[in-house]
Amino acid sequence: MYQALYRKYRPMCFSDVVGEEHITGILKNELKSGKIFHAYLFTGPRGTGKTSCAKILAKAVNCLNSTDGDACCRCDSCRAIADGDVLDITEIDAASNNGVDNIRDLREEVTYAPTTSKYRVYIIDEVHMLSTGAFNALLKTLEEPPAHIIFILATTEVHKLPATILSRCQRFDFHRISPAVIADRILHIADKEGFTIDGSAAEMIAKLSDGGMRDALSTLDLCAARTHHITEADVISVCSLAGNDYCLELAGHILNSDVGAALSKVDELHKNAVDLQRLCSEMINHYRNLMVARTVKEPSGLIIAAPKELEAIKQQASVYPLEGIVNAINVLNETLDRMTMSSRRPEFETAIVKLCRPALDTSLSAILDRLERLERTIKYSGNSLSSAEAEPKPKKEPEPTKSQPQAEVKVLEDDGMPPIPSEIEAKADTNAEKGVQPDTNAETELSFEAWADVLGELTKSAPLMAAVLRGSKAYIKGEFLLIDSGNDQFIPLMRGDPIYRTQIRNAVQTVVGRTYKLGPYKKRVAETGDPLQDIINKLKTFEVPES
Repeated sequence: MYQALYRKYRPMCFSDVVGEEHITGILKNELKSGKIFHAYLFTGPRGTGKTSCAKILAKAVNCLNSTDGDACCRCDSCRAIADGDVLDITEIDAASNNGVDNIRDLREEVTYAPTTSKYRVYIIDEVHMLSTGAFNALLKTLEEPPAHIIFILATTEVHKLPATILSRCQRFDFHRISPAVIADRILHIADKEGFTIDGSAAEMIAKLSDGGMRDALSTLDLCAARTHHITEADVISVCSLAGNDYCLELAGHILNSDVGAALSKVDELHKNAVDLQRLCSEMINHYRNLMVARTVKEPSGLIIAAPKELEAIKQQASVYPLEGIVNAINVLNETLDRMTMSSRRPEFETAIVKLCRPALDTSLSAILDRLERLERTIKYSGNSLSSAEAEPKPKKEPEPTKSQPQAEVKVLEDDGMPPIPSEIEAKADTNAEKGVQPDTNAETELSFEAWADVLGELTKSAPLMAAVLRGSKAYIKGEFLLIDSGNDQFIPLMRGDPIYRTQIRNAVQTVVGRTYKLGPYKKRVAETGDPLQDIINKLKTFEVPES
């Protein structure tokens, strides 16, 4: 019968254990110096070597030829323990033997001396599953055990153990094994097993294992059954990382507040036998990935995803408000709790509608967020009006010999604007797309007093753009928001990737509740009014040399 890789390559001595040197080093030193404790507690995530180290410790304390505190794995005692032929080593699964009667039987057994070994060792796995009565029955034995007895308790949920038990054990906390260590182990095992694996594939398996060596080797087993040369694409296929685009699509509908499209997608997934409780968990994880991508400069080490999917996550995170991401995580977590007690589909669809329509969310955090937005909109409503909406003011005729300096408007972008109602505005919009400078000289620019709050919003949602715009000012002129920035990077960023323009528009929309077209704010040099000088300036414009 085929033996799974995680069983075949299970550590046989402390030297074989990888990633937990902070524990194996202490245990070896204690055994070398003869300081053997009566009770040990091994705690940590699954697949990190707790049970393996417990078995190695049971072997090492009974080894006949111990070397440097480690088991030799060659003497009769080590071989017998490895084969499971020693009655003095007892493994108890507390998940199925958690009653007080089981512990009472154990208390009667510990009084007997070991038959062939130096110590009788009891390994109690998943010890947190013991009942209250069983813990009470175990307590006295742990407090004053016979000299020939060693207890090794292993658990993934140490917080469930009574303090009285914890205080009587020497505790060792197992950590998640780093992806680099797991990847090296995978490459070593692949070489010994006679198949090959790409380095990128080994790294992806290591990330997917979440710090557990056992999970990593189980995934490697699946991939090896598929092909003898494992690539990154094979790992993606075996682990079903591909095909989760529906989370991106559903989050996009929520971002656009498209309730109909979001509910239609949920219905499509439901008809395709996708469990909605699992879908809710996947959406929580997706929003967690968006949060990480939004707040961490290099999120690749924290997000488990294929490279193509990671780029899509980063793209969506760049235009998704951080408060919306956090709110979605909170709403979906609450929904997931309720789905275990009521109908899953109505609960999940209600959560989707709430995320698309924040006004329907009656939670305290949602109400406070809406009040904050309303206050900002009211505060800046007078300044967010365009010059056409503002109260008209009498215009002063310019002096015949001087022309007034005007703000120069250059359209940087025109996407994402609402439909233009009039023919005049439609013509201006078409000219803007062609690069023609709109005639806004008749309008007066207004200082955009909400700009400081917009920069504060950008600091939270788009730190790079906030840094570029530090110390800048903004003005309103018609339907344009003119940004006065002395940073040389501002214009190239705005004319390059549309993400940066979207970030500014989203911040302005969050603060004042309105979207503007964007442009740079530049002052033209005041003209002298001398006709001859006008001709010279025009000749310079057309690059005609003076003569």
